[in-house]
Amino acid sequence: MCLNGKGDFMKETIFTKNAPEAVGPYSQAIRYGNLLFTSGQIAIDPKTGKIIEEDIETQTRMVLENLKAIIEASGMTLQNVLKCTCFLKDMEDFTKFNSVYETYFREILPARECVEVSRLPKDVLVEISAICGS
Repeated sequence: MCLNGKGDFMKETIFTKNAPEAVGPYSQAIRYGNLLFTSGQIAIDPKTGKIIEEDIETQTRMVLENLKAIIEASGMTLQNVLKCTCFLKDMEDFTKFNSVYETYFREILPARECVEVSRLPKDVLVEISAICGS
């Protein structure tokens, strides 16, 4: 991995055009040693740069595809996800959110918290970040 002259791990920025570019002063993801920390992803179509303004299922699918693209750009897969942090605009969408989420994580499910928040960037319905390990 990325070591400095003292044998310590250094931070490495991960970027892919297959996921939305950062909309602020942050990276899509940072690798540190064998860990990967993704920034929260929202339902932005990376091809158009526009928000997918549909239902919670469609937004969740777009968010998870964006996360998957970033994770794969690091050389990992969704099987490397250790933990997800999920933010929902409305907890009434929890069951519909889960119906999409569970199709992306099949074998060993990552740890997770899922909370309702009053507002998300660009007024989307869902945001997810992940921590991965190899």
